[in-house]
Amino acid sequence: MQDIQIGGLVPFTTIDYPNKLSAVLFLVGCPLRCAYCSNPHLLSVGAGEYDPERVFEWIKSRIGKLEAIVFSGGEALMQGPILFQYIRRVRELGFKIGLHTNGFYPNLLADAVDLIDWIGLDFKATRQNYPDLTGQNIAYDNMIKSLDVWQGTGKDFEVRITCDPRFITKSDLMEIADILHRRDVKKIAIQKYVPHFEDGANKTTDAQRNQFFNDEDLRTQINSMFESVVWRE
Repeated sequence: MQDIQIGGLVPFTTIDYPNKLSAVLFLVGCPLRCAYCSNPHLLSVGAGEYDPERVFEWIKSRIGKLEAIVFSGGEALMQGPILFQYIRRVRELGFKIGLHTNGFYPNLLADAVDLIDWIGLDFKATRQNYPDLTGQNIAYDNMIKSLDVWQGTGKDFEVRITCDPRFITKSDLMEIADILHRRDVKKIAIQKYVPHFEDGANKTTDAQRNQFFNDEDLRTQINSMFESVVWRE
């Protein structure tokens, strides 16, 4: 693989990098196989649909119109040093750099801390449920290591929890919130599970998906634990 592989692009968003107008590049390849993945077409490593140089020229045309470029996936860090080279070029244009990551590559994240300004880190479930959800036995520990790496930088970040009721209960959500609170995390986002690709044997109901958001006591308790809590319904 000689160049960054881009499988998707969102040309304008106000929600993927806090308080900045941004675009999102979706890179191909991911080490996880999450049951609720919304981008299964990006999981396998291979050629992306977008020519990296044409995308870079497009990014140049956004100078003065956008403030940040966010790298997402898949798992962007899976592309390693090739990704870092591309990010350097984008940074030189004056853009802030965001990264959405599942935290599977803490060493690569450590290598990239000087290139990235903000991350959104996925905390997917309790340790017990992580293997069933992600298909990886080491994903939880790697995510925690990535959290440690990023907190050590002092840079801004958000931890994101997607509430798939097949893998997270309200008690689990409180357990995750308590872990993050004890680690002095300031900003979290609690995201509603969207059933993009459910099969007939594992369907969820509206009530199951909404239970986290309709429980005012749960919301109040979690809101009191953090500087910022975004409930993304």
